[in-house]
Amino acid sequence: MKRKIIIDPITRLEGHGKIEIFLDEEGDVENAYFQVPELRGFEQFCVDRPAEEMPRITNRICGVCPEAHHMAATKALDELFDVEPSSAVKKVRELFYAAFYCTDHTVHFYALGGPDFVLGPDSDPAERNILGVIHKVGVDIGMEVINCRKRNHHVIKMLGGRGIHPVAGMPGGWSQAVTEEMRVEIEEIARKNIAFAEFSLKLFDDVVLANQAYVDLIVSDTFTHKTYSMGTVDENNHVNFYDGLIRVVDPDGKELVKYPPKDYTKHIAERVEPWSYLKFPYLKAVGWKGFVDGKDSGVYTCTPLSRLNAADGMATPKAQEHYERLYETQGAKKVNGLYQPVHHRLATHWARLVELLYAAERMLELATDPEITEPNVRVVVNSTPSEGVGSVEAPRGTLTHHYKTDENGILTMVNMIVGTTNNYAPMAMSIKKAAEGLITKGTVVTEGLLNTIEMAFRNYDPCLSCATHSLPGQMPLEVTVKDANGKVIENLSQYVDEAESCNC
Repeated sequence: MKRKIIIDPITRLEGHGKIEIFLDEEGDVENAYFQVPELRGFEQFCVDRPAEEMPRITNRICGVCPEAHHMAATKALDELFDVEPSSAVKKVRELFYAAFYCTDHTVHFYALGGPDFVLGPDSDPAERNILGVIHKVGVDIGMEVINCRKRNHHVIKMLGGRGIHPVAGMPGGWSQAVTEEMRVEIEEIARKNIAFAEFSLKLFDDVVLANQAYVDLIVSDTFTHKTYSMGTVDENNHVNFYDGLIRVVDPDGKELVKYPPKDYTKHIAERVEPWSYLKFPYLKAVGWKGFVDGKDSGVYTCTPLSRLNAADGMATPKAQEHYERLYETQGAKKVNGLYQPVHHRLATHWARLVELLYAAERMLELATDPEITEPNVRVVVNSTPSEGVGSVEAPRGTLTHHYKTDENGILTMVNMIVGTTNNYAPMAMSIKKAAEGLITKGTVVTEGLLNTIEMAFRNYDPCLSCATHSLPGQMPLEVTVKDANGKVIENLSQYVDEAESCNC
């Protein structure tokens, strides 16, 4: 008899989603779906607003990473109003952004992804959370996590104007200059961030890499996908979060394309399916071949691991050391002196910690740069707005904002491709492959097993509020109405048969 297994809600992510796994008559996985039953639609209701409002509007898409949307929107206004930020402005913006990365990557490792490794995927779900992690590793370490978040949010507030939804970005400039007093304080914070990042990498060594069962899980075929990798790189092809060219390499590490953000429409297309509010971006040069991996498929990833795959290395020394250790430990071969990509998706957690160290080191470099205290960080804008594209590396992947306006600066078109949108196809593929690898005929389906399947999407650190923009028209929907005691009293559905027949 055919069965359907539902994981609803999925946990430790931003937004709402569920997983439906369909078993055939033999008890093997026939199909699996990652469904997102929420819609934000920010693109559409930004139309007809003044363009200069976008840095303040879009950072409310999500309370987890408002800084990323604020920065992408600000950079889009640079191009839209045809004004080039000075070197000092770029450094202040990047300093702000590095502090944000330190907070965000810390949250994911310790609160979202980390519990699966620190406590184990089969641990009690009531304890498999940040409090459980603190109990396991010690209160002192828990305080270090809290202090890291606290001090970097202090920097975000100093430089961004507010602690959660920043307001400092403006076309060609930044509203807050860095004083010498601020610089000294930020320098001290950056040094503490470096120590914390190194400690976190040591913890990963002691808890994850020292546990053979975890290592076997990371390198297993169940959590391996060979896709193209995307990330922003500097002039040396090193990872950069704030600025550079977007580089895409194939599964063997060969560069497919490298382009400025304004040319994204030449290289990226978006596919819409009738069963989801998320879009499915793919590489135009390869084409959409469905939910499959390999060099012949246009599916790509934008994650901490894919950023490392798309680059030739890290731009700071300590991060570079750990970058090399990651690739050596994962068995990556070198071709012409460069590591080939790692495709073990659970290694994304390790890559995230390497990026945490890079962000901390880069923060120190900027805090000690003589130009960082330049007082003139505002510019006068005289040009007529028209069109602009801004891009940064959000923690979850390459983030692109694209705006068009009339001659008065009123928005006529808004398009956003966010990190989670980029990763939607590989997330769906990863969930299905994990389900196929873990559930076969005769398998006893436990909560721990289902949580292990959830790990397939959790390493992407999805932010579904950021990603849900598509309006496909006929959305398959299934609503379960429960009373106050949790008893099901009614089931309502529409277009469900169409959803179950889709091959993903």
